[in-house]
Amino acid sequence: MSGNFDQIIDRRHSQSEKWCRYDEDVLPLWVADMDFMAPEAVIQALRERVEYGVFGYCGDPPELREVVQERLVRLYNWHVEADAIFFVPGVMPGVNQACHALARAGDDILVEVPVYPPLFRAPENAHCNSRLVPLAEEADRYVHDFDAIEAAISGHTSMFLLCSPHNPVGRVFDRNEVERLAEICLRHDIVICADEIHSDIVFAGQQHIPTAALSPEVAARCVTIFAPSKTFNIPGLYCSVGVIQNPDLRARFESARQGLVPTVNSLGLVAALAAYQHGAKWLEDLLSYLEENRDYLRKYLTTHMPAIKCKQVEGTFLAWLDCRALDIPGERNPHQFFLEDARVALNNGAQFGTGGEGFVRLNFGCPRATLVQALERMCAALDSL
Repeated sequence: MSGNFDQIIDRRHSQSEKWCRYDEDVLPLWVADMDFMAPEAVIQALRERVEYGVFGYCGDPPELREVVQERLVRLYNWHVEADAIFFVPGVMPGVNQACHALARAGDDILVEVPVYPPLFRAPENAHCNSRLVPLAEEADRYVHDFDAIEAAISGHTSMFLLCSPHNPVGRVFDRNEVERLAEICLRHDIVICADEIHSDIVFAGQQHIPTAALSPEVAARCVTIFAPSKTFNIPGLYCSVGVIQNPDLRARFESARQGLVPTVNSLGLVAALAAYQHGAKWLEDLLSYLEENRDYLRKYLTTHMPAIKCKQVEGTFLAWLDCRALDIPGERNPHQFFLEDARVALNNGAQFGTGGEGFVRLNFGCPRATLVQALERMCAALDSL
């Protein structure tokens, strides 16, 4: 195995937001930040760049665009011109930039909920209206509610913010779903801004479909932003990749950046290039490890905490736990209960918007021993009730 994913790393002395927010006796399984060492090729590339010792202003390395182009063709048969690719310091800065650039103040922007909270806040940052559309629940997965999407569209709807693969519900939308959503948006002249940051974290039997890869007509109405950050556990280096194939949309997007959104720092670019060039085996091993963690989690819940339900996680390293059947005394929500009684920090589902009440989000991107310890603590806390 190219990565030692069982290694326990003390992160409390690295200014880790994940590990330093709560008391030292709390196990943090909340923010989407894995507890694994980055690929050795990335560490070595960063080491060499630091040892060079000069950190002046730098441009985007042309070889990184070439690597991204090759990757998109190989994974999705998606052919993208070099000038359609850009780099931003994070997916959410890119999403917010798109809202400012491509929507007018007062426009409606559609967002499906529950969803990663900064996504449904982005429209309001651009003085637009967040029109929240609930995902529909099926037996073992969430799906787009196309009737609800159609009903939410008004004459002032200009954008759809898509999270794909979906955080927090773990869906990897299939081709039919992606095609139908694209058809609705094209018919209503709506720009799709797709947050695809988890596009590489997809498990066996699933295939991520970038919306813009469907056809040139769809690509002309798409902004796509993804990153090596979640994939190779380098989120603190803030390097994300965007694709806008429509020159007019791209020009508007770039104009909104001036003076507000900085370029990516040189170390972020170095790490991204090394990860994409040399991280394939590490990623393959990571996916196997995460899939085993996912399966262990579901089996443990079924066996020891059957009142907590978890739909199948098709992608991401995040599990959306339905705790609505728990009989928690007092006014505490599941997040508060597990933090206070189990000393395990999860995300409060209510923060993910409509439909998140009674849920918690658990990050299983950690050594198996950490996951086991957290689950045992949660089970003991429930037994104590």
